[in-house]
Amino acid sequence: MNSVSLSVALNDGHFIPVLGFGTTVPDKVPKDKLIKAIKIAIDAGFRHFDSAYSYQIEEEVGQAIRSKIADGTVKRKDIFYTSKLWGTFHRPELVRSCLEISLKKAQLDYVDLYIIHFPTPLQPGDEIIPKDEHGNVLIDPVDLCDTWEAMEKCKDAGLAKSIGVSNFNRRQLEMILNKPGLKYKPVCNQVECHVYLNQSKMLDYCKSKDIALVAYCTLGSSRDPLWVDQNSPVLLDDPVICAMAKKYKQTSALVALRYLLQRGIVVLARSFNEKRIKEFMQVFEFQLTTEDMKVLDGLNRNFRYNSACFFDGHPNHPFIDEY
Repeated sequence: MNSVSLSVALNDGHFIPVLGFGTTVPDKVPKDKLIKAIKIAIDAGFRHFDSAYSYQIEEEVGQAIRSKIADGTVKRKDIFYTSKLWGTFHRPELVRSCLEISLKKAQLDYVDLYIIHFPTPLQPGDEIIPKDEHGNVLIDPVDLCDTWEAMEKCKDAGLAKSIGVSNFNRRQLEMILNKPGLKYKPVCNQVECHVYLNQSKMLDYCKSKDIALVAYCTLGSSRDPLWVDQNSPVLLDDPVICAMAKKYKQTSALVALRYLLQRGIVVLARSFNEKRIKEFMQVFEFQLTTEDMKVLDGLNRNFRYNSACFFDGHPNHPFIDEY
């Protein structure tokens, strides 16, 4: 099956490929490995690449994409590139500058999707996570609706084809959707979503509002100690998933991804291993039965790998309420 054509319509008329490649890089991985991985991913059939200002790797992502455009493998219009607005740029007058920095680093003229990374505004400055002398995160009193208006202007300016959000709960989504004078509603909500956190209520809500759910941490996590409790369970070692992988003659990762795809979720996956990157494309070559989908539903335990603990105590903490 041709993966390039497997896209879903967004509420603004644009299309997003249902399988995307994540570009976060753990500290232990050299950035040149990311460049190599993205080139392999493009050759394998990936066309959707998810990045962000805060990942601090957009130069490398852009370099890899541009090299595959230069060698004739793809055209810019074939690539769906996502970047994200970081919290230190939530003030309306700063929103466009964050996007322009990302575009300059990636050396691209526009992003296909620009999303608010977290609903929690941080004090402007050079630090990704600004803190006071006591180690407390410095929050900025910015209204999400004001930030969203600036996002709309980025779309109007042609710098972003689509705009959306990430890590929003229902209350935060409704703040935007119910905003007086709303020009564009979010095309997506990108959230942690996997077998252990299946986001069924958020998925139903987003579907009812014609908002795509995009899933990260789909295979569990890279277990980065900044974000993840090192005692957390290893999703791909789950005996039920492993047994199902054996039944379908697939890997545990492919079963975990297929589960999300069949529920109408756009999924992000990432690897630096050439064999695994190519293997991801096999997710379109099999289908889980209704019975097996129900079995996997039963594994949900509302477990988060990404705790975003540095936002603790803030009313706009993304995970204050699950839904």
